[in-house]
Amino acid sequence: MNRPTRSHSLLLAAALLTLVCVSPAVAAPEGQLTWAVHVSLAPAWFDPAETTGIITPFMFLYALHDALVKSMPGNPLAPSLAESWTVSPDSLVYEFVLRRGVRFHNGEPVTAEDVKFSMERYRGAGSGPFKARMAAIDVLDPHRIRFRFKQPWPDFLAFYGTPATGAGWIVPKKYVEKVGDDGFKRAPIGAGPYKFVSFNPGVELVLEANEQYWRKTPAVKRLVFKAVPEEVTRLAMLKRGEADIAYSIRGALAEELRRTPGLTLQPNYPPGTFWLVFPDQWTVPRSPWADKRVRLAASYAIDRVAINEAETLGFSKITGSIIPQSFEFFWAPPAPVFDPGKARRLLAEAGFPSGFDAGDYYCDGSYANLGEAVVNYLKAVGIRTQLRALERVAFIAQNRDKKFKNVIQTASGAAGNAATRLDAFVAAGGTFTYGTYPDIEGLVQEQAGEPDVKKREAILHRLQQMIHERAMFAPIWELAFLNGHGPRVAESGLTLITGHPYSSPYEDLKLKGK
Repeated sequence: MNRPTRSHSLLLAAALLTLVCVSPAVAAPEGQLTWAVHVSLAPAWFDPAETTGIITPFMFLYALHDALVKSMPGNPLAPSLAESWTVSPDSLVYEFVLRRGVRFHNGEPVTAEDVKFSMERYRGAGSGPFKARMAAIDVLDPHRIRFRFKQPWPDFLAFYGTPATGAGWIVPKKYVEKVGDDGFKRAPIGAGPYKFVSFNPGVELVLEANEQYWRKTPAVKRLVFKAVPEEVTRLAMLKRGEADIAYSIRGALAEELRRTPGLTLQPNYPPGTFWLVFPDQWTVPRSPWADKRVRLAASYAIDRVAINEAETLGFSKITGSIIPQSFEFFWAPPAPVFDPGKARRLLAEAGFPSGFDAGDYYCDGSYANLGEAVVNYLKAVGIRTQLRALERVAFIAQNRDKKFKNVIQTASGAAGNAATRLDAFVAAGGTFTYGTYPDIEGLVQEQAGEPDVKKREAILHRLQQMIHERAMFAPIWELAFLNGHGPRVAESGLTLITGHPYSSPYEDLKLKGK
C-alpha cells in the first residue's frame, strides 16, 4: 500500500478545511410574525389534557408542544417524539420507540414516563374510549413505552395520533406535578418549536423560538398572537401591517382582501362541518323538535347556497352530513335542498300551521354571521328563534356540559375519521352528545371493536344513513376557512398540513428576505 506523501496530506487537510468553511451554518431565528386571531386566547388551549373535540387548541399545541405522532405536511400520522412504533398482530399492543435527545423547554429530557403521565392525565375528548379500552401502559425503559388494550381498537392512532383529541401530545411530568394544572396553564412548558414568553389573558400570547427543537431550528424568532374579535379590525390590521396573518375574513371583507395589492386571500379546507342540533328531541318529549317533520322543515328552510356565496365567496362545500367528505368511512347522503314551501307544509302537518316560537339559537360568536343568516331563513317559514352568540370558550364549555336547549349551531374541525366524529357528537357519553337512540348506540359500540375494515365500513355507513333518515341534525356546510396574509410573509404555513386550518408547522414559517 502506498503511503500518502506530506503534500498529499496537506492537500487533504486543505480540502477538508474548505468543506468545513463552506458548510452552511444553521441560521439563527430572526424577526417576528403577528397573527390577528378570530377567537379569544384562553389558557385552556395551552394544555393538551383539556383538548376538546374541536380544532382550536391545535393553533397553540403545534407551537408549544409536541406529540408522539401528529399530522404533518404530506403525512397525517408522522413520527414525531416517537421515531417508530409497532402493532401486535392482534392489535392489542402498540409499542413506541421515543426519539433520543429531545428535551422540554426547561431542559428536562422527554421520557416514556412523561408519555404515560400525559395519557393518564388526559381528560378531553376521547378520554372515555381511552379509559374504557386501555388495559395498561407499560414503561419498558426511558425510550420505550407500550400501550395494552382490553380488546382490539382499530382506531387507536386515529384518536391518538391526529388532531382528533390531543391525547398524544406530551407534557413534562415533573413540572406539571410541581406547579399543578393551573400553574401549567399560566406558564406552559412543552417540547415544541416555540417557548412560552408571556400571556395577557384573552388578549395576547407571545412565544419565542426553541433553537434546540429536534426537527429544525425555526426561522422566525418571535410569534405574537393577538385576539381581535372584530373582523373589520383584523382586515385593517393586515392592511396596515400590524398583523402578518389574519384568520377568518369573510363576505365583502374577503372580497376586499382579495382585491388589495400586497395581500393574499388564502382559502383553507379543514374537516370543519357545521350543523344544527335539536337537543329537545331527546330531553323534552312534547317539544316540537321531537317531531321529525319539524326537524326536516328547519333543514328545508335554509338556503345554504346563498349563504355560501354571501359569506365564503362560494368556497364552502354544501353537505348533508356532520362527517367531512375527506374522512375515512364517510357515507355520502343526498344533498340538502332549499324548499321553503315544503318546510311550511311539514310544519302544518306537524300541527304548526302558523309556525312556533323556538326559543334561543345558540352559537359560537365567531360564526354569528352564519347564525344570523340561518335565523332569518327559519323565521321566514315560521320557526321563530333569537340568536344567542357566545364567546367560543363559553360556548364550548356550556355545550360540553349540555346546558343548551332549543337549537344549537355547532361545528367541529377536528381530524380523525367517521368514528372519531361520531364518538364526540353521537355516541352515548360523547363530549357533545345530548342524546341518541339505542340501535344507533349499539352500532357505535359494534364498529369500535370490529377488526375487519370492510365490515366496519358497512356498519359506519349504516350509522350515518340512520342519522340522515331520522333527521337527527340539520347539516349546513363544510367550511372554507378564509384567511389572509401580508407582503412580509414568505411562508404562512396555511395549507401546509392537509386539513389543518391554521399556520403550521410553525418551524417552517418564513419571512421574506430571511
